[in-house]
Amino acid sequence: MSESVEQMIDRLCAKIPDHPEPGVLFRDLTPLFADGPGFHRTVDALADAFSGQYDCVAGVEARGFMIAAAVAYASGAGIIPVRKAGKLPRETISQSYNLEYGTGTLEIHTDDAPRGSRVLVLDDVLATGGTLGAAASLLTRGGYNVAGFGVIMELTALRGRAQLGGHRVRALLRV
Repeated sequence: MSESVEQMIDRLCAKIPDHPEPGVLFRDLTPLFADGPGFHRTVDALADAFSGQYDCVAGVEARGFMIAAAVAYASGAGIIPVRKAGKLPRETISQSYNLEYGTGTLEIHTDDAPRGSRVLVLDDVLATGGTLGAAASLLTRGGYNVAGFGVIMELTALRGRAQLGGHRVRALLRV
C-alpha cells in the first residue's frame, strides 16, 4: 500500500522538542519543501482540493509564498502576495491582527486582480488563525471573494479554524 499524503508530510516533517521553549514540540516543514517528490505531491493535493473553485491564490508571507506560487503555477492561476506592512510599492490596504505578544499588520495591493475574483488563501500552518483570518479580512475588504483556505498542517489544539469565518479549510495533516 502506498504512503498517503498525510503520512508523507508527517514523515518528512522534522520534530524538534523544546523549541522555541520547553514543552513545545516544533514541527519544521522545511524538509518537506526540500524533498522534490514530496513537495510536488503536497502542491497537487492542495490544488486538487479546490480545483475549479478559485481564480487566483494568495500566499501569506513568507512560507505561504512558496506554496501559493507552486499552486498558482500548477493550476494556471495568478497570485496575490499578502505581505507584512511596508513591503509593497504601490497603493495598499492594511489589516492589523493580534499576535501572542503584540500585533502584526498585513497588506495587499489594491489592484493586483479583478474585484470579485475568487481567491484561495494558502499558508504552511494553521495555528491560532490570526494571520489567516487577517488575510481573509484584508482580501474581502479589497473586493475579493475568499474561496477557502489551504494549509499543509493544522495544529488542532489551537482552534484556528474558529477564526476563519466558516470558510472551507483543507489541512493536509491535522495534528
